[in-house]
Amino acid sequence: MKKLISIVTPAYNEEENIEILVQEVKKLFTGVLAKYDYEHIIIDNGSVDKTASIVRTICLNDKNVKLIINSRNFGHIRSPVHALKQAKGDAVISLVADLQDPPSLIPEFIKIWEEGQYKMVLGTKRTSEESSIFFIIRKIYYAIVTKLADIELIKNFTGFGLYDRVVMDAVKHIDDVYPYWRGLICEVGFAKYLFPYDQPVRKRGITKNNFYTLYDIAMLGITTHSKVPLRLCTIFGFLISFLSLLVAAAYLLAKLFFWDQMSLGMAPLVIGMFFFSAVQLFVIGLLGEYVGNIHTQILRRPLVVERERINF
Repeated sequence: MKKLISIVTPAYNEEENIEILVQEVKKLFTGVLAKYDYEHIIIDNGSVDKTASIVRTICLNDKNVKLIINSRNFGHIRSPVHALKQAKGDAVISLVADLQDPPSLIPEFIKIWEEGQYKMVLGTKRTSEESSIFFIIRKIYYAIVTKLADIELIKNFTGFGLYDRVVMDAVKHIDDVYPYWRGLICEVGFAKYLFPYDQPVRKRGITKNNFYTLYDIAMLGITTHSKVPLRLCTIFGFLISFLSLLVAAAYLLAKLFFWDQMSLGMAPLVIGMFFFSAVQLFVIGLLGEYVGNIHTQILRRPLVVERERINF
């Protein structure tokens, strides 16, 4: 009996790429991967272009392609994980719609998985043809969150990879309503193979990521997997309090010994006020991120609400 490979693709306004991606995947499974059965699950996250209608047409002629259409846009965190949890394959491969995850690497991932030593084969970006500034910022973020996390996270990993059935079954038992996928698969702790690759530039359309979505996933990674920032704030608060007492005592002694010569002036007061206000706002904002994460979990909302399914 053939093994089933599930390819899972989240899509939002990818009318220029989605058909090409489906053809690339089909070419692999009718060629070098013909000994496997496959399903290609595409989840449309409330696209306002022709993405859903293009995939719907493909589904009429190809029963291997399956479509989930969400009732609205549920964001870049929840929708992909919901689709991954619908996959039935012996192995599940996450593959973005913009072709920046090279489909040509799928046979390599499967070959390593078939050797039996690793339950996950994860693509890590060695280089990227994206903006050098963004690539550097991402590398800095990965380095920081890896240092802060309570578990071992993976640098330069965006989710592109292969996951064995046992990994997916373990993830299904983690009831997280706003899951940080990159941390979730590290949480379950199965053996993983890191496969370095060079990420190509997006050739069609524009990226759907913006500053807010990147900030959202960055803070989710920190607040979900680390209490270190909160501890650092506490330690920093003690240090500032101690230094403030020293400065206050120094000013008091200086004024007592040099009463007529020393004028305190407004500058120290204004500088101190703005400094402490900035520190307070930063700490309150950080606390707000943790409280917001708790609030999201308490609401217990579903990952997505589906409007339609095709070929399931």
